[in-house]
Amino acid sequence: MAPDSPVLAAIGADSADGFPKAAHVLPMGSQAKAAGVDEFLTWCAKNPFPEYVVEWKLDGASLELQYEDGRLVRAVTRGDGLIGDDITRNASRMKGVLPALDMPWSGAVRGEVVMSRSTLRDHFPDKANCRNAANGIMKRKDGVGAERLEVICYDAAPRGLYDLDGGAQALDGPVPEPPFDDELAKIGWLEARGFTVVETACLAEPFAVVDYRARVIDGRPGLDYDIDGLVVKSRRVDAADMRRARPERQIAFKFPLEEASTTLLEVEWSESGATYTPVAIVEPVRLAGTTVRRASLSNTNTLRGMGLRKGSRVIIVKRGEIIPRIEGLVGNPEGSIEIVAPSACSCGAALVDEGTRLYCPNAGCPKKALHRLEKWLSTLDVMEFGTTILGRLFESGRVHRIADLYSLTTEELAAYERMGEASAAKLVQNLRARNQVTLAEFIAGFDIEGIGLLMVEKAVQAGFSSLQALRSAGVEELAAVDGFADIMARTLHDGLEFHAAAMDEVLATGAVSIREAAPDAGPLSGLSFCFTGELSTMKRSRAEALVKSLGGSIRSSVAKGLSYLVTNDPLSGSSKNKKAAGLGVAIIDEKAFLELAGQR
Repeated sequence: MAPDSPVLAAIGADSADGFPKAAHVLPMGSQAKAAGVDEFLTWCAKNPFPEYVVEWKLDGASLELQYEDGRLVRAVTRGDGLIGDDITRNASRMKGVLPALDMPWSGAVRGEVVMSRSTLRDHFPDKANCRNAANGIMKRKDGVGAERLEVICYDAAPRGLYDLDGGAQALDGPVPEPPFDDELAKIGWLEARGFTVVETACLAEPFAVVDYRARVIDGRPGLDYDIDGLVVKSRRVDAADMRRARPERQIAFKFPLEEASTTLLEVEWSESGATYTPVAIVEPVRLAGTTVRRASLSNTNTLRGMGLRKGSRVIIVKRGEIIPRIEGLVGNPEGSIEIVAPSACSCGAALVDEGTRLYCPNAGCPKKALHRLEKWLSTLDVMEFGTTILGRLFESGRVHRIADLYSLTTEELAAYERMGEASAAKLVQNLRARNQVTLAEFIAGFDIEGIGLLMVEKAVQAGFSSLQALRSAGVEELAAVDGFADIMARTLHDGLEFHAAAMDEVLATGAVSIREAAPDAGPLSGLSFCFTGELSTMKRSRAEALVKSLGGSIRSSVAKGLSYLVTNDPLSGSSKNKKAAGLGVAIIDEKAFLELAGQR
């Protein structure tokens, strides 16, 4: 540690509550977090370990126990991650804190200060919860109640393994003194010394962790300690990773705020265009104030990876308090039945199961034709043209291709049941109001697999700024576009070729034209925009595409240099509004934005 280190400078200083400051031996930075299964699996894809060590994440307060030659010399709270409060006199009264080891070892042991639920019930019924009670008592000046707290340990390191010098430092070389190079051996070493250790498991693959989490969630009400997730890490200790402010080779796999156990009764296959998505039908259960009967399963990878069957006991949660979702398997009772995914589309084509998506590959599938019409209307943000009337027009054979939409008349639409002349006229008016579209909107509206607004915009920015330029581009040229690569390039190339006649038909109607302005030559050139809240005249994606087509740029957050924050509530106290005001960024409403864009 450097002599002028800010860590050394702080040692010995008193905190506001009277405890002296002390530096850590073990890093105590923050962890990356995964709130749900998808986030966790994404992390696993980046960290494909041979084995995953899983520890219960105790809901308490972190504490570092420092030993010199086998004797406890200091107990330090987390503080800012480098320096904490020395609460040795209180910690020495806690259960699980050893005043001396059975060997002359120098280093640090990390644990969590917790209060059991039974202790809270019997001795501190006035406290809100175990965590708050433990945090308050551990730092009492008189130490009263510290004997009712317990420290449960999960990490250890010899002195010198982590040189905390006011920041993270990457050091090469092996981890000294085994068993500290192996997480399971480390837990075993702690237990052999006499420490109480956290519950730990070693699992072979990511979905095994997902199901283990579900079983822990299911049994959590019966535990005497509060836990709020799992810590998942590589079995091999990575000292360099631990020195980072936020280690990359471990993650906190959090429990949802509200969850329930229920039984999976059946799986339905929701069809959107040519894509088939599994939806779980579950035994009704109360969750976040509502009765849940259906839940998302995402895809066949999720279904198979969790080992789900009809009759499975599962954990169900609400993501964002809105969409119910199955988060893991508790168990498969005797008599549970295998779930079989559909293998053929109604058009007769064999379905393709890529794991993340089950779909019909037939380009001429009628479901794709209907979905393409829906996608066109959605991409162009054509208001009030609902799926019901579109479905009726499609089933009658009147509208099968996008160009067919532009031959519709008020009179024939008014003849449809419950339509009326005023409503029909409004539909035709809204449809023809979008008579100019960006190249990105035009191509994205044809629903080419995996090709949305963003991908076409990348191609435009790479120099393919006209429909003809894109059609003339070879696969290798498109593959060179940032974010494309070979598969995406082939998809766009083949999609443009397949839909060439249909695209020409739409342009031939004269009702739609492509606005092919150079990205850096429009009236908004040099200006940047950030949108917040809902717009009334268009979707945010369309507004952002309009900005880009006129030479402007889009930012996802408010920062120095932003030209405009666009909101229909300029006087609200939102964080974006406050930040924009503090930075001197102009805050404008939708009307002012449209005037800048020349739309009024």
